[in-house]
Amino acid sequence: MVSGLKIGDEVVIDATIIRRVTDHRISVSIPTYGFPHSVRDSTTKVVKGQTIELIGSVTRVEMDAVTVSLGGPVVTVALDVVRPVKL
Repeated sequence: MVSGLKIGDEVVIDATIIRRVTDHRISVSIPTYGFPHSVRDSTTKVVKGQTIELIGSVTRVEMDAVTVSLGGPVVTVALDVVRPVKL
């Protein structure tokens, strides 16, 4: 579990690829989010079930959840799903 998260911190969420939606978008499953999420990806080497990292900024921190902006849409996930970006 991540402690000490603040608004504006950059975090990583590991998402699993569900399928390719278009030539430039893929659908991913984010743990504890409950909905499929579409992200831009123009590579052709992704495979269903592969894990990718989504990086975003924290916009809200609650007792057991965190809201992360992924470059537009926001997702609210459990605290144990995110980890800080290591520089």
